[in-house]
Amino acid sequence: MGRPHQTLLSRTAIARAALDLIDDRGYEALTMRALADRLGVRGASLYNHIGSKDDILDAVSDLLDAEIDTTPLHHTPWPEGIAAYARGYRRVFQRHPNAIALVARRGVRTEGALKEYDTLLAALIGAGCDPALAAETAAALDFLVIGSALETYTAGFTRPPAAYRPAYPALADSLEAAARIDPAPTALDDRGFEFGLRMILGGLAQQLDAVRSD
Repeated sequence: MGRPHQTLLSRTAIARAALDLIDDRGYEALTMRALADRLGVRGASLYNHIGSKDDILDAVSDLLDAEIDTTPLHHTPWPEGIAAYARGYRRVFQRHPNAIALVARRGVRTEGALKEYDTLLAALIGAGCDPALAAETAAALDFLVIGSALETYTAGFTRPPAAYRPAYPALADSLEAAARIDPAPTALDDRGFEFGLRMILGGLAQQLDAVRSD
């Protein structure tokens, strides 16, 4: 007779189960007991592969970082490369919106996250930014990406656009106009993200051109 089936544990398997748990039930649902139950093992067996809950969170961060494609940052021209990187970064957190709390509450500490930021900053410096401007631009991109993945602008308005009239005519006009361009539920959110991205990169390009012309 064969051996009874047992869950094969590893740091990666535990991290994947933890991320699945966060995706399904939210960041606050991640406890050692809930994770052990999800894996079908006793809680003590987790500690053969991880040191603490902090260690699990670092491993989950590693999984998220691995999903973010930084290869566009090596492409030229730089605005297209950084735009492609930002879109891919946003898609990761659109797939894992409950994990945004993990990013927000923990410092940048894993090797993958540190390497990602270093790659982005190197791309910005290579485009002509001084280190301070590179840091400001990286922060602006972070705010745009994480904010747009965390919050849906359109879904915040729970009434049909016309229902905001006559008390809020500018709001009604704007929502109706946006829906005429594309009525899909996420269309305005996507266009808002793209507009913000164009503003950041376009403004940066103008600033760099001004520095070169001095």
